Amino acid sequence: MAARMMMSSRTLSSFGALKLPLLNTIARKTITPCTQPLASRIIHRTLSSSGLPQQPSLNVENPTAATLLSDEEQMLKDAAAKFAQDKMAPLVKQMDETGVMDMGIIDGLFEHGFMSIEVPEKYGGPGSSFFASNLIVEELSKVDASVAVGLDIQNTLNTTLLLQYGTEEQKQRYLPRFITDTFTSFCLSEPQSGSDAFAMKTNARKDGDHYVINGSKIWISNAAFAKVFLVFVNADLTKGYRGITAFIIDRDTEGFSIGRKEDKLGLRASPTCEINFDNVRVHESQVLGEVGQGYKYCIGVLNEGRIGIASQMIGLAQGCMDHTVPYVMEREQFGQKLWDFQAMQHQIAHIQTQIEVARTMVYNAARLRDAGYQVIKEASMAKYFAGEVATQTTSKCIEWMGGVGFTKDYPIEKYYRDCKIGTIYEGTSNIQLNTIAKCIKDEKARGV
Repeated sequence: MAARMMMSSRTLSSFGALKLPLLNTIARKTITPCTQPLASRIIHRTLSSSGLPQQPSLNVENPTAATLLSDEEQMLKDAAAKFAQDKMAPLVKQMDETGVMDMGIIDGLFEHGFMSIEVPEKYGGPGSSFFASNLIVEELSKVDASVAVGLDIQNTLNTTLLLQYGTEEQKQRYLPRFITDTFTSFCLSEPQSGSDAFAMKTNARKDGDHYVINGSKIWISNAAFAKVFLVFVNADLTKGYRGITAFIIDRDTEGFSIGRKEDKLGLRASPTCEINFDNVRVHESQVLGEVGQGYKYCIGVLNEGRIGIASQMIGLAQGCMDHTVPYVMEREQFGQKLWDFQAMQHQIAHIQTQIEVARTMVYNAARLRDAGYQVIKEASMAKYFAGEVATQTTSKCIEWMGGVGFTKDYPIEKYYRDCKIGTIYEGTSNIQLNTIAKCIKDEKARGV
């Protein structure tokens, strides 16, 4: 799999055209106020101080430690954490109860330069890395995974697809919007096609220089406020999955409509909707890549996008622990702190170790992807393990909290509800195990 652009080697002056508002203070470091978005400033610091080439290797500051962050990566991580605490945390309970995302948070993601951060400078972006995007997902998920999932879809799926397969005209038209104000949706699942995603029935019929699309999609994240949809449909049902083609569809296209919003167990603030196509006419210039190659594009981007879901799960698990452990250290029973019971210490130590193992797997997979390596097995392993760890973590945290953990007075039960989707979307845990097993078989056949 071809490596994608991670950073740019241009000088600071090339960012002058960016007009996004920005943070003047990045967590524990104070940056001189300027007119560049956060991600751009951090990438410039990386390049000017380290001289990294346009296509960097795995070397960060210590080539043997996937979890060791450069100063710039730490700054971005801290900035995302600060945004999550200052802007998201006060609204989490309200958004969960109402099932409605606060659009001020969405605006803030763009204002802080967190959206589509891999977009190169020539399209107005900071030219950041896949790894950096996953750091942001992790930090946001510590506070509310409902916010993180929307950013994850845009950064690791849709931006990647457009960068890899879009025409120059498509990139010029859409990428600047992805950075500044346009949320997107990734549209694959249908009522008849879940894990068997390529059994889709939504179809596109060629009509001159247009395609006419009919059908529907379900489980579409961000649909309530997305302005652009990357949609996979079958342009030739006689060819089966080899007819699957990707289209870029604008929200205001005639015949396109948003259907029922799902009433979900978790990630309630993230809108998940049905979308419908009723004789939607799309010009052939809106085809992404080649006709009939959509199944390849979909497999490729999901193989990498699973790392983003794994980042979401380790962030969620760590956030749950961060709320629980201080309570355990203060709560007294039988004349002593709960923490002072050795059995409690051992359980907490075990869970924290599991989270750290999952984090190492995720960081390693993300860095491998940035270095241009194929990460099918590593991504599936990271998603599978992180999903299982998040499930175990949130369950144990409720037990350690006792009765209060079972109430909505504390955020633990929300983490418990939110984590379940991590073993389902972008490939269930069983699908990940199938993929891992196939990779092992292939390796043995090659004598690896």
